[in-house]
Amino acid sequence: MKHPNITSLGLAVLAGASLVTPALAGIITTTTTTDTFGTGGNAFMMNFVTIGNPGNAPDTTGVPNPAGAVAYSYRMSTYEVSESMINKANADGGLGITKDIRGDNKPATSVSWNEAARFVNWLNVSSGSVAAYKFSIQPGEAGYGANANIALWTSGEAGYNADNLFRNSNAKYFLPSENEWFKAAYYDSNKTGGAGYWDYATGSDTAPSAVASGTASGTNVYNRQSGPADITSAGGLSPYGTMGQGGNAWEWMETNLSGTNDASGSSRVARGGSWYDVVNFLASSYRDYGGPSLEYNLAGFRVASSELAAVPEVTSSFTLLGLISSGLMLRRRTKNPR
Repeated sequence: MKHPNITSLGLAVLAGASLVTPALAGIITTTTTTDTFGTGGNAFMMNFVTIGNPGNAPDTTGVPNPAGAVAYSYRMSTYEVSESMINKANADGGLGITKDIRGDNKPATSVSWNEAARFVNWLNVSSGSVAAYKFSIQPGEAGYGANANIALWTSGEAGYNADNLFRNSNAKYFLPSENEWFKAAYYDSNKTGGAGYWDYATGSDTAPSAVASGTASGTNVYNRQSGPADITSAGGLSPYGTMGQGGNAWEWMETNLSGTNDASGSSRVARGGSWYDVVNFLASSYRDYGGPSLEYNLAGFRVASSELAAVPEVTSSFTLLGLISSGLMLRRRTKNPR
C-alpha cells in the first residue's frame, strides 16, 4: 500500500431477524440472525448472515490462488466491529483493548490482530462457548496484556485441529479465515453464466463508485475520504449481504501470510482496503499483511461464527444486482491522516 509514511513490504442468540437490503441481479436466499452479548448497559447486538453453498469451487484468478473454497456453511457478521462494541466489551470483560476514537458507530481501528482475538474470545466465553484463541494470561490475571501473542493449540487439547493451530474448533465465534472472508465478499452462487466470483465485494467486476457514506448498491467507501463511514453506511452489499468488505477499513483475517497458521508471531493477512485507499486495494486480487501486534489506524475487523444458532433463524430472500500483494501496509505503526 502506498500510503504516506508507511514502510513498504513486508449472550447467546436472542432472535432471528430479517436483513433489509437494497436492490443490487439474481435472487439469493440467505439466513440472517442477531446475536446479543454483554450485560446491562454494556449489552450490544451483532448481526450475521449465513454463508451457505458449502463445497463451492475456489477462485483461481484472485490472490491467493486458489481462494474462497469452504466446505461448510458458516455465518459472517453483516458489519465491521464498531467502536461501541469494543467499549462495551472492555467494560464488561476488562479486556483493555485500545483503538482510535471517531464515534460509537465507526469501525474500531488501530485494533491489533491480538486484540481482535481477545474480543472474539470474550464473545465466546461470555455466551457459554469456549475461547477460539489460546492466550497464556487471561483478563484480570497478573501480567495480562491485550496485545500479547497467542499460543498454538496442541494435540490432546479439546478443539485441537491439526490443519489450523490458531483456532479451537469448538469455538462458536472466530476471526474469519481468508477463505471464509473471500467467499463472503466475492462469491455468488447466482452469477450470470454459473456460480463464481466477482472482482469486487459489490457483486460486480466493475469498480464500485467511491462515496463518503451510504448504502447504494455498487458503492464503497474509499478513495481518500476524510474518514470511515458508520459501519451501517459503508456502501453497497456483497451477494451474501455483508457490508463494507470493500473499503471503509482493512479487515484482519485469522490466516497468516503463508496460510499455515503454525507460528503464533507470524504476519496475518488483511483484506478489503479502506476509506483512504485507491480502488486496486479493494479487489479480490489484492491482499496485505502485518504482524499480530500491529495497531494500524486504517485496519479493523469483523467476526465469523459457526452456523449453529440457539433459535430458529429467519430466512429472507433479497434481490442483488447484478501477487501476493506487494505487502506494503503494515510493517510499522506510523499513522496516516484520519
